[in-house]
Formats: sequence, structure tokens, C-alpha cells
Amino acid sequence: MELSRRDIFRLAGGGATALGGLVGAGVSLAPAVARAQELRIKQAKITPSVCPFCSVGCATLVHTVDGAIVNIEGDPRSPHNEGTLCPKGAATFQLHVNPNRPTQVLHRAAGATEWEVWDLNRAMDRVVELFKKTRDETFIEALQNGKAVNATTAIFSLGGATLDIEWNHVQQKLMRGLGVIAIENQARI
Repeated sequence: MELSRRDIFRLAGGGATALGGLVGAGVSLAPAVARAQELRIKQAKITPSVCPFCSVGCATLVHTVDGAIVNIEGDPRSPHNEGTLCPKGAATFQLHVNPNRPTQVLHRAAGATEWEVWDLNRAMDRVVELFKKTRDETFIEALQNGKAVNATTAIFSLGGATLDIEWNHVQQKLMRGLGVIAIENQARI
């Protein structure tokens, strides 16, 4: 028997109607929901953690089984989020467990059509080399009126949402110390 899209919607609608009828009749689904939650994480070790996406610091509970993350959810004991998470926080599981997540440095030279796998140290050395070259070429010690500025306007620093507040603080200090004035990040300081 072949099911059409219309048949699937008809069956789903009938199931939702039946479920709604049970709830409307006063049947509590709380025990079934609680049992499903219990089975989902029954063998898991629970480790308190913090969401990495912004400076709020919402508390999370990381569930692991044999060292592998199986679930991440908000911690109801947290005064910040009371167990809820924003869409980014709710997607934290995908930050850790995602088969599509890049795990190596890829570089595509100007004009090239193929990506090349680079060693992390090589990539970091290249970033430092280009940063220094750009800073040296564009560094302004003083304005025309003689006022010292010690700045470069050719470099922009953008912090991401997965950086915690401590890292953003260090990044701000480093960039300001190097004369970068265009600095922005999602977890603002």
C-alpha cells in the first residue's frame, strides 16, 4: 500500500484530534510525558554546565552515556533561565554532536578551485603573518595635528556567539593593545 502526502496528513490530523479529545476529556498526559523523559536519560550521567553562546550564562544540564553527549537541556535550578533556553542555547547539542561540523583547517588560496587541508599551526602562523603585515602597513602613530592615536583602521575584530565572556574580554584587551579600533562581538563587554 502506498501512502500519499494527503493520506499522511489525514492520519496525523486524526491522531491529533484523538489526542486533543483525550486531553479535553480531562485525561492527564503528565505521567506518560514524565515516563518518556525518564527513559530518555535513564542511564545518563548529568553534568551541570553553562551555555556558550552569550554573556548571560544560562545554566545547562549535559547528559552523557559512556562519555558521549546524548542530551543538553536548561537547568531548572538556574536563576538566569529557570530551565529554559533560547533557540541558540537549545541547539547547543548540535555544537558538540554534529557529523557536518568541520574538524580540520581548510584553506583555498586566491584563484584556486580546490580546498587544501592545512595543519592548525600552519594556519595560525599564516593568520599572524597577515595580521602583522596589515598592521605594519596601516598603523597610524599620530594624527596630522600631532595627537597620538596608535591605531590601525585596516583590521576589524569580530567575536562570535560561541565565545564566552572571559574569552571576549581577553580578545578586547589584545585587539586594543594592538591598536585595532573596530571591535565588535555578540557577547558585548
